[in-house]
Amino acid sequence: MGLITKIERGIERTVNGAFARTFRSGVQPVEVAAALKRELDVNAVALDRERVIAPSIFVVNLAAEDLKNLKAHGILLTDELAQMIAEYAAAQSYQLLSPVAVVLQHRRGIPVGAIEIEARKPDAATGWQLVLQLDGNSYPLSHGVTVVGRGSECDVRIVDAAASRKHLEIVWHGKSGVLRDLGSTNGSKINGQRFRETKLRPDTVVYIGKTALRFRFSPVIGAKADSLGA
Repeated sequence: MGLITKIERGIERTVNGAFARTFRSGVQPVEVAAALKRELDVNAVALDRERVIAPSIFVVNLAAEDLKNLKAHGILLTDELAQMIAEYAAAQSYQLLSPVAVVLQHRRGIPVGAIEIEARKPDAATGWQLVLQLDGNSYPLSHGVTVVGRGSECDVRIVDAAASRKHLEIVWHGKSGVLRDLGSTNGSKINGQRFRETKLRPDTVVYIGKTALRFRFSPVIGAKADSLGA
């Protein structure tokens, strides 16, 4: 079985399996996945033989009823769709200029069951918001220092016996970020390895005990952009 086929079957199993009982009519998640893949292909531009640039930001316009159904499952669906796009782009050797982001929104005049997608490359009109995903919740992080830990004085509290009262510090400057363990007893881990300080990157997952903290960059369409480099 080829990589692309595996990706298609994987997203169909994951997305349709998780949402099948909810989506008995209207837009199905697998239809969104297929539409996103088509938009990626249509908007990919070959700069030369070895470089094909493709969009990485996808705004999915839907009827209000379809949007409500899709958003009922929080971040799970958009995460799966973004991962599918990133894997498909890699299989096609497309180059992406930013982390993949999928935004679901309502557009007046679109009938139930219809999908309209705007595919975009990051530009000066695209802003980025750092988001911490924890226990199914999303926490937008402002510029400056955010402290994570078990103590009541922390900005983000976690319930895990392995966490220290002040466990982890997130320093976000808008253009770059750093994760810093605050001398915790049990440590902070990325890919199973403890760290004291590391650069913050999109899709970084930090484990404190059994608690996973995932960091994402969420697009803010129409805002002044923060660079994801440096």
